[in-house]
This record gives sequence, structure tokens and C-alpha cells, in this order.
Amino acid sequence: MKKYKYILWDLDGTIINSYEGVSKCVQYALEYYGIRPEGEENLRRFIGPPLRESFPKYAGLPQEHVEAAVARYRERYDPIGVFECELFPGVREAMESLREAGFVQVLSSSKPELRCRDILKKFHLTGYLDEVVGASMDGRIDTKIQVLYETFRRLGPSFRREEAVLIGDTKYDADGAAQAGIDCIGVSYGFGTREELLEHGVIAVYDDLSVLVSDLKSRDRMM
Repeated sequence: MKKYKYILWDLDGTIINSYEGVSKCVQYALEYYGIRPEGEENLRRFIGPPLRESFPKYAGLPQEHVEAAVARYRERYDPIGVFECELFPGVREAMESLREAGFVQVLSSSKPELRCRDILKKFHLTGYLDEVVGASMDGRIDTKIQVLYETFRRLGPSFRREEAVLIGDTKYDADGAAQAGIDCIGVSYGFGTREELLEHGVIAVYDDLSVLVSDLKSRDRMM
């Protein structure tokens, strides 16, 4: 593993288990159109990609209804669904340890930035992060690659892509990182699979954040 300076964190499936909130809001949004996705396997597919992609792809929603469906999703998600989530074990300890070791930590999520901040505040994680970057409500910044480019912009002229790694749980994270020219490390406890992550080019997959943090810090000491 290379020496990294910048640790970019995905949110859903990496920091939080957001299945309850996202699945209920997806069902709420789509039932209006007579579409009723059921079963955890089907509903998990909506976690990760932007809703503007997943509603047509996984629910067959006609394109002309997508924006209205996204608005309906947010109608439930913003006041209720955003808080229907749990912190994955070891996240707080990992962030604290990396902070103490001098890494620059950034949240880079395709969830709307305002909601990212709500979640971080709920779990008292904001203090571990140097920046929080999420999607814009108007769709201008929506996909993982767009979020990553915005992350690079905010980190300023001293930022170097070769010093950055994204920690994520799905192929969308791996693909976004590859397109942006940075490494990606996968975690196996989220919404993707080890096989999927490796197929999409992550440099490693970890089951345990404490082991990942130890490897990052050990490499830093070696350099």
C-alpha cells in the first residue's frame, strides 16, 4: 500500500448503514407511480448510485417522472429518513486514529451535502473531518466522479491525486475513483461485495476498519 495523505470517505455503506432510511424513502417515492420494489436485495441496489440513475435503471421509472420522484423521496427523507441509520462498528475509532496520525480526512458522498452534514452531526463525527463534500440539490454535482472533482477543488492547489485514496463499499466508489485518477480501498461490510469491488479495480478489500487503519499508519511510518 502506498503512503497517503488524504483519506476520502464514502458515507452510505462505509460510515453508516442507511438501509432502513433509504429503502423506506424509495418505497415512498415509487408507490405513487404504482411501483413497489420489495425485498432487501432489490432495495439495496438503490443505495450508492444517484437516484436520478437508479430510479430508471432499477425501477423502470420513465425519465419524465424522475425529478418528481426524487422530490417525493426527499419529502420523506429530509425530515425522517436521513436519521434512520446506524454507525458501523469501528468508524469513530478509525477516524479518531487517522486524525491523530495527521491524515487529512474528507467526506466525499453522492448524498446531498446538507443531509451528509445532518448525519455527521447526529453521530458527532464532524470534528474528525477537514471537509465535507456531497451532491448538490440541483443535480449539478450528483455522481461520484463529480463529487470527487469538487473534493479536489476544495482541497486547493496543494492537493495531489497520487496522495489520495477513497474508502468505499460499492463499484460506484471504485469506478468514480478510477475515473478521477485516485486509488480506492474497499470495505466488505457495506452494500457491495468483495468480488464486485475487486472486479472494479480496488487495490484491497478490508473486513475490519481497525486493520485498514493499522495498515495505513504502518505504511506512513515506513515512509
